[in-house]
Order: sequence, then structure tokens, then C-alpha cells
Amino acid sequence: MTDLLTGHGVGAARLHRVLAALADGGWWSPRELVRRTAVAHRGVQAVLDALAGEVAWDTEGARVRLLRPEDYAASERPEPADPVAHLLDGFAEAAAELGRLVDEAPASRTDLDHVAATAGTALRRALLLHSRFALEGAQLLCVGDHDLTSLAATLVHPGLRAVVVDIDERMLAYIDDAARRLGLPVHCHFADLRLGLPEAVRGQADLAFTDPPYTPDGVELFVRRGLEGLASPQLGRLLLAYGASETTPALTAKTQSRLSALGLVTEALWPDFNRYLGAEAIGAASDMYVLRPTGRTPSAGRGTGAKARLYSRGSNAAEATGALGASEARAVLQRTGAETAVGEWPRAALEPAAGPDGGRESPAPHRVRLETWLESPAEAGHAAVNLTGGWDDLLGRALLAAPGPEAAAVVPASHTCVRDQAGQRELADLLAPRFRVRFLRGTPQPRLTTVQAVENTEGDGWAEELLLHCQRRAHGRLTATLRAGLVRVSSAAGRPVNKRTARQAVAAAVPWISGHTLLDLPAHRMPRLRAAAADLVARTITTEDETQAG
Repeated sequence: MTDLLTGHGVGAARLHRVLAALADGGWWSPRELVRRTAVAHRGVQAVLDALAGEVAWDTEGARVRLLRPEDYAASERPEPADPVAHLLDGFAEAAAELGRLVDEAPASRTDLDHVAATAGTALRRALLLHSRFALEGAQLLCVGDHDLTSLAATLVHPGLRAVVVDIDERMLAYIDDAARRLGLPVHCHFADLRLGLPEAVRGQADLAFTDPPYTPDGVELFVRRGLEGLASPQLGRLLLAYGASETTPALTAKTQSRLSALGLVTEALWPDFNRYLGAEAIGAASDMYVLRPTGRTPSAGRGTGAKARLYSRGSNAAEATGALGASEARAVLQRTGAETAVGEWPRAALEPAAGPDGGRESPAPHRVRLETWLESPAEAGHAAVNLTGGWDDLLGRALLAAPGPEAAAVVPASHTCVRDQAGQRELADLLAPRFRVRFLRGTPQPRLTTVQAVENTEGDGWAEELLLHCQRRAHGRLTATLRAGLVRVSSAAGRPVNKRTARQAVAAAVPWISGHTLLDLPAHRMPRLRAAAADLVARTITTEDETQAG
């Protein structure tokens, strides 16, 4: 043990935390020691190895205790004061509510590097915001929010508004439901952050918070999105949770150099501020950075992360495979008759097809970047979208964005929306009434599925016609497309309403769609949108006799 402590020099104070915990004489598992001390698992294991002759393990070999704990009673070291511990007693109700919210939250997605923060961490983040910044009337942007920071912040300070941008539909639905139940001003948007923030979110926030994937690319991208969301970068602040093992300082240096290159000042840093229910490799803890933009901080451009490998696991990890091969890509394009190829396609697959006589049989498909496809309408004809290689969460939105009567997308066969009937129904509901969908399993390879969407020419009733009007303009603001659709559909029904009446009806029926397009509206909101369309039709078009007859 002496050799181990000497080998760590002044950094041995972290290992003393492990000894101090063991010195209470109780039984500890290595995981419990990591979470108690914020020392990485490797460091905890090194201490236990050095104590090999001085500890006893239980019969299952899972928990350990010191045989003579009094030998290490002097290991306790003073710790810096927690910056918000003195505030906790005043927020007991918020703490209890956050405990329930964290316990009942959806399970972590390993492909998104999710590791849940403790309820206490969510509360302490909120208290840090509450004590350090003037929050009344301010807006907080949460760039990803698996840890429910938006709910914690608005529970502690109701005068704060929060906006959440995330790709995880389960979390968006959970946060939305909790915010509605608790009366909290939290608004959720769907987005793949590699492609940028939704338009309505850009340049609106006073503060941004993110707990990103802890790869250098992941940290830089999520920080850029936070900067993209600030209304006044020089007046705003960005809070970043970031951690790495004390054994990998080079990784931390690489990440911090990215922040420095963005012209960000580390205004404050609290070590081990955030605690997690996992991530033992980094001590189940991360540091809290308060970052201040400067005049050198660039404005974050759209699509800057489209090629980034953000995560340590899953289809977006640096070592991930599974992108579409050239022969597979050619088969998809030929089978779907695609005139437009959206996303990343092998160059060889986009060359004009050769005819039997050596001439050109068909022109090469027109290429459109995925971020362009989702950002603004495009003339495309029949389109094929490549969503392999980590883009499959965009399946429904990529098809809704199609301007033409038919589109196809290729995704891994394991994707939740194609692998079973429940997922297929979920996708069909998202695209209805505009598209009917077919699932071509095993095309062109067993590991892939091609989803074909063919447009319905007309809706079943005026409510569906109103929805069709909006879905064919999926890039437009929903408030505008609903108003225009209501004017058009009411005229077709022989009971025309003017623009003013339509504006008032939409504002009264669906106030929660403000700022949304169909492409960033969380999927769990779609049934409410359909119900609202039916209500608008009933109020402005359908007569009382027709309503009763229906």
C-alpha cells in the first residue's frame, strides 16, 4: 500500500478516499466504493489489490472489508465544500419529486452513451443555476436531457423556462408528460444534434446545459449546439458536465483543447460535481464546467457533426461498422427507381448504370445531403434515403420530408420501427394519413430492411385532408400550415373561413405547436395533432347535424 500511494505522488489523496471508506469497517463492493469516492474503478481495484492480505471477502466474493480498519482510521482527508450543499434543506419537496422522476424514467440507451445521473445530481445542478444566475424570465436550453435537468431546474425556479432537444423519443415523451403533470414550463423538440438544432430553438436561450457523450467529438458537437442556441453568446453561459478517468489525462487534454479552440473561457470548474448510477470506469462522476463564450467563439454552423463519431458504443462509435456497401446501395437504388439519393452513398453506386451495349441505361441519381433534406423542401421525384451507419432514428422524419409521392429508406433490420409488428404499426401511424408503407425485409441483405412509402392521393374526410395538407409541407411551421390548410379545406367543403378566423381557431386548439414543424415535433405529440385537426374541422367546417350524424 505504501508503494501504491508513493507511486501516485500528490494524487494519492484520491486513493485515501477509498481507504477512508473502508476504514468504517463495513462491507463494500467495488462498485459501491467507486460511487462513494468518485475514484475510477481501476484505482479502487488497485487499492484492493494492495490490501490483499488485509481484507476479507464475503462468501460470494462480491464484497470486501478491512480486517483491522483501525489501521487506516487516519486516511480521512478534508474535502472542498460542496457549492450548493447548504441550499438542499430548502428544497425537500423538489428532491422527493426528482427521486420519483429518476426512478421511473426510461432505461438508458447504451448506443447513446446514456448513464443516468442521480436525483441528487439533478437537484444540485438546478441549485447551481438558481444560485449563480439571474433566472427569472430566462430560458435554459438542454442539449440532450437524459438526466432530467430541465425538470429539476424549473422545479427549483418556476420563473425559468426550459427547452429540451433530444433524439430519444422515450425521454421526450417522459419529460413532456412530467412537465404537464407538474405544471412546469418545459418544451420538447426532436432532433439529431449532428444535423443542428431545430430552427425555432436557435438563438433563443440565455443559458445552455449539456451532459454529452464523453468523446472529444461528442463534447465539441454538443457544446457547439449549445452555443447555437444562445441568444447572445457574450452574455450567456454554457454549463458542461464532462468526466474522464484520472488515468487518461491525455483524453481530457484533447477534449479541453477543443473547448479552447472554440474560444471558451472556463469561468468555473467543480470536480466530481455530477454523480451517476453507473460509469464506474470514470469514478461514476464528472466535473461541472461553467463556460463563457468570448469574441473568438465562432457561431456554430449547421451540419458540423454529420460525419462525427460521437459515442463510445453502438452504430456511431468510432470503431462501428454497418454502413451500406456499394453493391447493396446499387440494389436499393435500382429496386426503388430512385431519382434522388439522400445521405451518404458509396460513390460507385451513384454512377450512371451501363446498358447492354455499353451505353448509359439511366442517369445517375441526384445527390442530396441528409441535413439539407431535413432542413428545407427539395425537388426530388422518387427518393431513396440511406439511414444505415447510425441514422435510423430519423426514419419517420426522413420519409415525411419527401416532397414527392413516393420515397424509400434503408435501415438496419434491427431497428425498432421495422423489426416487429408493433414497431411497424408505430411507424405507419406516424406517417398516416399521407403514406402507406411496405417493409421489404432482407433487401438487399438480411441485415437491412427497405421501407417504401407511397402517398395517398386524398384523405378520408376533411380532418385527414387537413393533416395531408400539413404533412405535404412537413418543413413548414405547423401554425402556418394548419392555418393555410384550414382555409383551403373549409373552402373545398363549401364553408370557407378567412385567415383571421383560421388563425384564432388554430391558436385556441393547439397552442403547444408554436415553433414546431412536423419534423421536430416529438412522435408522442402526433396523436394529439390528429385529434386537434378533427376538432378544428368540427368547429369550423362540420355543421351540428353532420357532427351528430357522424
